[in-house]
Amino acid sequence: MLALAGAGGEEVALHVQCPFRVVHGDRVMLGSGDLRYVRDGVTGEGAFDAFATMYDDRAADLNRVLGGAGPVVGNVVLGPGGSLTLEAGRELRIEIVPDRSGRDECWRALVRGGPHYGYPPGVV
Repeated sequence: MLALAGAGGEEVALHVQCPFRVVHGDRVMLGSGDLRYVRDGVTGEGAFDAFATMYDDRAADLNRVLGGAGPVVGNVVLGPGGSLTLEAGRELRIEIVPDRSGRDECWRALVRGGPHYGYPPGVV
């Protein structure tokens, strides 16, 4: 779950269950594919359960940087096939790309205490 501030100060939350990435300018800061790679120096099975993946390292770094910055969602673009891009200023984007067919929920965006949106339509 990722939480950002909306333009009106409301809390906007994302729950993503498909490929995504957090991009700053032209650099990928964090991606769902990072879950496949274990942290440097970690060996053996179970890195995912032990929170010892590259994703965990990158997410912790991103939380430290963004925690103080308080990013605000400035623009939301819904694209073909359920793709979703949230632009949060300072060249920060969250790009979500559903990669499967069927009726399983790929992503959900919600305003705390308000409306919920999701893909595919009708699942949320």
